[in-house]
Amino acid sequence: MESTPNPKTMAEYYIRGLTEGFVTAAEVIRWADEIIVAAPKTEDWMLDISTAGAEDRMAVLHHLHAVQGEVDPAALAALLAKQ
Repeated sequence: MESTPNPKTMAEYYIRGLTEGFVTAAEVIRWADEIIVAAPKTEDWMLDISTAGAEDRMAVLHHLHAVQGEVDPAALAALLAKQ
């Protein structure tokens, strides 16, 4: 993959990862922290995930559903193929 997938695609990847057990809430929180630093505008979902507790997988999962945009099916498939 040449570029980083968009936030909605990454959110879907992390939703599947949390649901299927190949991603931890702490990994998702680190991703949100990185997005906050790089984003020109901080969105509520970024802060919600970033401030969630690493032990609260369900809260992180809930906040991932708030990410707006379109999923890139090819990029999602490439991410999932690595699992």
